[in-house]
Amino acid sequence: MSHLLKRLLNDPELLLNSVGEGIYGFDLSGNAVFINPAAERMTGWKAEELIGKKIHQYHHHSHADGSPYPADECNIYCTMFDGKVRQISDEVFWRKDGSSFPVEYTSTPVFKDGQIIGAVAIFRDVTKQHEAESALRAALEQVKTLTEQLKEENSYLLEELNADWQGSGLVGQSHIFQAMLEQINLVAKTSSTVLILGENGTGKELVARNLHRLSNRGNKPFVKVNCAAFTPSLLESELFGHEKGAFTGANERRKGRFELADTGTLFLDEIAELSLEAQSKLLRVLQEQEFERVGGSKTLKVDIRIIAATNKDLWQMVGKGEFRMDLYYRLNVFPIRVPSLKERKEDIPLLCTNLINQLNKRLGKHLMGLTKAAIDKLQAYDWPGNIRELQNILEREAILSKGRLVSISQPLNMTGEQVLEGQSLRLNEAERLHIEHVLELTNWRIAGPKGAAIKLGLPESTLRSKMKKLNISKNREIQS
Repeated sequence: MSHLLKRLLNDPELLLNSVGEGIYGFDLSGNAVFINPAAERMTGWKAEELIGKKIHQYHHHSHADGSPYPADECNIYCTMFDGKVRQISDEVFWRKDGSSFPVEYTSTPVFKDGQIIGAVAIFRDVTKQHEAESALRAALEQVKTLTEQLKEENSYLLEELNADWQGSGLVGQSHIFQAMLEQINLVAKTSSTVLILGENGTGKELVARNLHRLSNRGNKPFVKVNCAAFTPSLLESELFGHEKGAFTGANERRKGRFELADTGTLFLDEIAELSLEAQSKLLRVLQEQEFERVGGSKTLKVDIRIIAATNKDLWQMVGKGEFRMDLYYRLNVFPIRVPSLKERKEDIPLLCTNLINQLNKRLGKHLMGLTKAAIDKLQAYDWPGNIRELQNILEREAILSKGRLVSISQPLNMTGEQVLEGQSLRLNEAERLHIEHVLELTNWRIAGPKGAAIKLGLPESTLRSKMKKLNISKNREIQS
């Protein structure tokens, strides 16, 4: 039995008749000498109808758009003349009933004693493949359309993702800081409203983001609203959304931040800046978890967790009639106070390490850290601007730094006018250092697409002029 099977498998015609691809054999005149059953099924033409005839005129006579396809341009026939193998993927074959189907085929010459005696074309119907590609393109187009529709609503979320929001904010080993982290861990998994208190620049937003990340809503939206960034009239639209035509300029319906934050977390930064009218509307949403869009009548229900933050004393504002008492109690369920930097000066070395790592990436530097004198100087300062001020000082010193260790070159308690004056006196020096840094990155290449002039956004002549004025040269760099 095995010998019989082996003999059958050695029969070339049997194998050609068994494969799923269509196979045509041609002589040098272009006449069909072999047609397998798969080719018959795909084209509708029987072998006896085409053997001895030029197949091109039956099913390859026209392009997909119906335009004529001359035989002398046929890729299969061309193979018989020049002996070159051709792989084609963008043509059609025509069936006996007049319909067409897309094909991929290979045209291969047949040689005997070094002479071409004909050609073999192996083809397959790729209709399903084209349909799948078409469906994928349609799906991608739909995604593109939906993305455009949501672009305006979510643009601020993209801005938030791209922002450098103090990535080192939760770095520290001080007792007061570790106590705050314990509070975050305690309340994160609950749905309780959290009120974050602290001075400007201490990292209140980072605390809010970590509360969201550690919560059961961590994979849901985190939506931020800066209550001080909008007028009372615009804030209502931002929070609750509006219907088309609700007011002048409302050309289309827009979802508000409450709606976008559904199932997630809404972070209300600078909550003390809300007007009394906005406070009243916010209280209703917090109590009932429902609202209407501006200009709309449909009540929308949401499931959100509220985290608020402020640098002001809300209870003092309540006493002055500037903040609603009922809203205060609604927000102050679980207060977390973020310590100021002067309360956790022992964390400054860790914070600086984290910040310098960020600056290395942003500025293309290779700084290793701060000098011991710089650390002592930073820890002796009271930091009225907190971590944000520390970031700004380190960035300025990193730009001016010539070595691998950052030192503090200016007094930390300078007034704004003094800082500006000091910077203006150093403008040429800062410009020279920046140009030299870019030249180092380009191996001192000035012109061309990879040159320093392009990276600095300057004409080549202007850069050379500045280099001459600032006494910048490669020899000077080597000597220094």
